[in-house]
Amino acid sequence: MAQLVVTPLYSERRFVAGDQLVTYLLESIAAAHLTIEDFDLLVITSKVISKVEGQVVPFDGSAQAREALIESESRRILRRRDSLRITETKHGFVNANAGIDFSNTEPNTAVLLPLDSDKSARALRAQIEHSTGKKVGLVITDTFGRTWRNGVADVALGAAGIQVIDDLRGQTDDSGRVLEVTQVAIADEIASAANLVVAKDGSTPFVHIRGLATKHFGSSSVAEHIIRPASEDLFR
Repeated sequence: MAQLVVTPLYSERRFVAGDQLVTYLLESIAAAHLTIEDFDLLVITSKVISKVEGQVVPFDGSAQAREALIESESRRILRRRDSLRITETKHGFVNANAGIDFSNTEPNTAVLLPLDSDKSARALRAQIEHSTGKKVGLVITDTFGRTWRNGVADVALGAAGIQVIDDLRGQTDDSGRVLEVTQVAIADEIASAANLVVAKDGSTPFVHIRGLATKHFGSSSVAEHIIRPASEDLFR
């Protein structure tokens, strides 16, 4: 029976633009008395990626500045209610307030989403594999609300080295019936599993996961395989 071991990795680093993120990730792994093995998974919160890539911008806290920033990061605004905006970001994500983080950041700043999380994931994975000689998967995560359910959950913004969707269409269930629509969002499930051990104070920017079935490793991307095109969306 498959078993996942999900381990939070601590870091006291206050990440800033230009930091060598892999160096601090490997230090956190060593501090947890872990090693990296083939088919391990590494999960990184998107805020860390954004900070290292310089996606931190001035923000004076005013409603006017907030609105302008959300507008600038959105492809379009889908719904408005008081200060809340449901947006389609320039990346294609549908979320609240263009995914901008106005909390857990330095005073008078806001943190934008990474420019291209799939690209960031590929680059970080390549650096990790170069440093360790091991083949790994990597997922970059963020917290999203859900349209029809209360509460938030972590989802994948970018991924490398894994198949982000497990497409079961054409297979049969336990009664022999052919599955016609079932596609499992493996990358999002990884993100949510990792979020269960992440401290909300930002002290666990990384998570190490071992035990994911090797069939889920491969080449795909969140942008290409998880984001649903507007033409297939009944609500846009």
